[in-house]
Amino acid sequence: MPTISMKDGTQIYYKDWGTGQPIVFSHGWPLTADDWDGQMLFFGQRGYRVIAADRRGHGRSTQTWDGNEMDTYADDLAALTEKLDLKNAIHVGHSTGGGEVARYIGRHGSKRVAMAVLISAVPPLMVKTEKNPAGAPIKVFDDLRAAYVENRPQFYRDITLPFYGYNRPGAKISEGIRDKWWLQGMMGGMKAGYDCIKAFSETDFTEDLKKFDVPTLILHGDDDQIVPIGAAALQSSKLVKGATLKVYPGFPHGMPTTHADEINADLLAFIKRSAQAAA
Repeated sequence: MPTISMKDGTQIYYKDWGTGQPIVFSHGWPLTADDWDGQMLFFGQRGYRVIAADRRGHGRSTQTWDGNEMDTYADDLAALTEKLDLKNAIHVGHSTGGGEVARYIGRHGSKRVAMAVLISAVPPLMVKTEKNPAGAPIKVFDDLRAAYVENRPQFYRDITLPFYGYNRPGAKISEGIRDKWWLQGMMGGMKAGYDCIKAFSETDFTEDLKKFDVPTLILHGDDDQIVPIGAAALQSSKLVKGATLKVYPGFPHGMPTTHADEINADLLAFIKRSAQAAA
């Protein structure tokens, strides 16, 4: 398996397929690069180089005890882009991966970045504070941690229902998609998954988003039960200068999987449009 070594010895597994302009995909919690299967095949077949890594502590990467927070995640992403010498790259982040992309640009700049895409992403801040009244109370995330510790396998099984909107009336449930989510989650380390709840919920990406200086697309479903749109995309789109916001009526958090055809088409149109504008 292809891996790169971080400064602390952590081995990060990654996929690197095809040739052409690179698209780098950052996955959500507690998943792996495999969550991007529907996007990597689609864009790889259309002449793009597609790259995705398992975040530290997740999937096939080292199950780290420390470093399970956004600064280190962003530094790992920067190390990967430098190792592969990626230039003019399109960075796409889903959920926690959207926070990783934001912190990557915030900490490392956009010299290697052509465009950014945030899908169902956690920025600017999920938890409720005085400055972020639209966020969720900390008890929501404390309850997540408690359920995680009590019975991680069952917790992962149960969360797939709201994740994909399968708890909505008339939803067509795919047990295969649920099983794939569960398997990805169980591949990860217990400590990393626990720590990452704090990372995705309590990290404030406001200042990172203000540093974006590349074409940015923000996609979110208005029935996202995991990262509600009010404290997320609707706020991020105000912080990223010139951002394009698209809201999908009724779409769930896991829309890159449940509605891959629409998400992929909109991503491709944005990439082509932005490339033409830059030409």
